[in-house]
Amino acid sequence: MSDRRTDPLTGATVVVAGHRQGRPTLPRAGCPFCPGGLEAPDPYRVRWFVNRWPPMPEERCEIVLYTPEHDASFASLGVEGAAEVVGLWADRTAALGRRGDVAYVLVFENRGPEVGATIAHPHGQIYAFDHVPPAPAAELAQATGTCVLCPTPGEPDGDRVVSRSGGWRAEVPWAAAWPFELLLSPSEHLPDLPSAREGARDLAAVLVDALSRLDQLFAASAPYMLWFHQRPTGGGAWPGAHLHAHVAPLWRAPGVVRHVAAGELGSGVFFNPVVPEEAAARLRDQPGTR
Repeated sequence: MSDRRTDPLTGATVVVAGHRQGRPTLPRAGCPFCPGGLEAPDPYRVRWFVNRWPPMPEERCEIVLYTPEHDASFASLGVEGAAEVVGLWADRTAALGRRGDVAYVLVFENRGPEVGATIAHPHGQIYAFDHVPPAPAAELAQATGTCVLCPTPGEPDGDRVVSRSGGWRAEVPWAAAWPFELLLSPSEHLPDLPSAREGARDLAAVLVDALSRLDQLFAASAPYMLWFHQRPTGGGAWPGAHLHAHVAPLWRAPGVVRHVAAGELGSGVFFNPVVPEEAAARLRDQPGTR
């Protein structure tokens, strides 16, 4: 059982999931995500299943397998393979969003043991919340006027844009909290992943390109955190919701971790050691997947 609590001092939400303390950190024998493994007994191209060690109840936590290839990465899937993953994300967002006990669907990936990924096989997760979590809620609260993610017609690319594919672009945010942080968004004001399904190849292409540039920049498999923010599913128009993905790489230089410590956690103010415009220029210098 999970116990959702609110800190009376800060108002922060914390889910106490004591049962997860006993979950395995590494598989004892073989990869459970490879075909024939515990979680993938049959051949597959992409696959989802309910998390055996969920932090929330009622089957509201899922695992998404990107490929049967154990040594692949999202960047190595290619546009076609990545588009299949995007399609599955959209399908699961729609299916979970139809549930009466779900108000928000968070699609995310943790890549690398440095950010807590215990299994190397390419995969992500989906959490279906019974409320709108604070991070997307704060963004939605800010969206009261002109959408900051909708481009101005005829406006040239700024010096923080890294790459484009179709109607999608990848850029380093103006106030990036993480070195080489990326923000991916469509030019069209799409509210959620299901509405982006028709342009799945464009989203797949910009994701593959952006993530490959990170690996090229660091000349290694760069650890990162990736998550999508989209429209809540519990009803309401939410006119300010503009689908987008955040990518937060863990490194500030090859193999050098960007630590978030007491000064930032204690103040709520982030100190980024890499100038966003310089980060964008260095990422643009990488060949990507073009």
